[in-house]
Amino acid sequence: MKTMPVILPGRPDDDNRHYLPDEMYQTDIVVNENGNSSLPYPKRLREYHEDLTGNGQADTWYEYVPESLDPAKKVPLVISLHGGLMTGWGQCCYTSWSLVAEREGLIVAFPTASEMRFWAIEGIFESGGPTELDGTVIPRPPKDYRQNGDLNLLLALIRRMQEKYRIDEERIFMQGMSMGNLMTAQFSRYYGNLLAGAAGAGAATWPNALFDGEGNLLNAAGPVPVWQARPEHNQFEGDYEGEAFAFKMNRYYWLKVNECDPVPEISIVGEDNLAFYRGRKADLVFHDIRNRDHGQKMDEAFLYWDYFFSGLRRKADGTVVREQTRLPARRDAFQAAFALGAPAALLNGEIVPLSQPPMRWQKLKYHGLNGGAKVRGEYIMAPAAFLARVAEGGYRSWDDGRSGEITLRDGRTLQFAEGCIGCMIGDTMRQMYVEPIYRNGELLLSAEWFGRYLFNWTVSVRNDALYMTDHHAELSYFMADLLKDLLSGRQELETTREEICERVSFIHRKG
Repeated sequence: MKTMPVILPGRPDDDNRHYLPDEMYQTDIVVNENGNSSLPYPKRLREYHEDLTGNGQADTWYEYVPESLDPAKKVPLVISLHGGLMTGWGQCCYTSWSLVAEREGLIVAFPTASEMRFWAIEGIFESGGPTELDGTVIPRPPKDYRQNGDLNLLLALIRRMQEKYRIDEERIFMQGMSMGNLMTAQFSRYYGNLLAGAAGAGAATWPNALFDGEGNLLNAAGPVPVWQARPEHNQFEGDYEGEAFAFKMNRYYWLKVNECDPVPEISIVGEDNLAFYRGRKADLVFHDIRNRDHGQKMDEAFLYWDYFFSGLRRKADGTVVREQTRLPARRDAFQAAFALGAPAALLNGEIVPLSQPPMRWQKLKYHGLNGGAKVRGEYIMAPAAFLARVAEGGYRSWDDGRSGEITLRDGRTLQFAEGCIGCMIGDTMRQMYVEPIYRNGELLLSAEWFGRYLFNWTVSVRNDALYMTDHHAELSYFMADLLKDLLSGRQELETTREEICERVSFIHRKG
């Protein structure tokens, strides 16, 4: 029986700036910051110690078995992995999996890494001397993945959970944050055939763990449905450009493994920027989160489940089946997107050629500045005829294209001309954000003004790209990067390989 999740009050510890304050253990203390926020320690969370792998060392994990569990039915299992320096119980508090478990009647296990709260991850910290974080030496994995203690721990934990409960073998999932995300990705590359889906937030996998020196995929398990959550301010690679390329390499990897269509269905809801890639063998979701630092969102467990895990099964023959999800994983019903200099736009799921690329134009103040100028605004200018198409209206021009008129579906007419910031809407003038400009025989208008003023659409601009839709949506940096590639004709499946070979071969030589 499913139950309604309830959020319990917590006791904020705003003076504590530790990554995972040990004082939170079995208390109602909560942490709130832009990387990780927490719930009070769940009363139903149970701690276990047992030698799961037979190496003589007691492993530690935590189980959340909901009150709503129906012991007569097979139930899904989620294995959720903590970040570096964290614990299994910390991962439970820093996610909303316990609430999802109550609503869905599923079981979640939260293991603690077998060595010093760090997962043994290949591809990182493998050259040079010992690597430390906060005084703790980070373990290095063995060359043979079959001897990796943490991989074996996760395999053994899944078996142990299947012994204890009626786990639906078609619905076993894994999710991780930061280093736990790296571990989830590593498990997926070697043992993903056991999973119906995998998801992770924060860190992207190092390229030398994904590709050899010739750019060939390193994969032993085959296709896996994957959700990649990437906070906009992740800064794991040190800068936005480095992050963008790292994220692109990780997308490219699973796009190839899962045989996905390179053009995704895009949906932006609030700060959640979602790109749904459909795959012949499995799907991929890219999730960029506007104005979010490294870590995981409190609602990510719900997003993973509602958009993705709820509709996934892995059958006995290894094939992945996609059924109806709790929330529809599909594009925004109405959307338009532009990128500076790109020869095409996105309009309701289709990439449509433009008569000329959008350009940036400034609104300037000159008067009283003795020859100087102040910028009062910068806007993305798009062809007026295409903006009319976005609004399902008509367009005509005269004066060699220097004057134009858009007729909207509701009967309004907009008349404008080169150089005049005013627009006649019917018989009344209203000032636009910036004057129309005349280029290559046609007028360009501010897309921001067109969407916001005339239709009350959300128009969001980030990283030289613009996205408009009919609901609250905030475009993020890495989704803008993805849009720029799509609208410029740089399909990730076609052009990323050369860059990967160059970077990966260098890393392999150095290592």
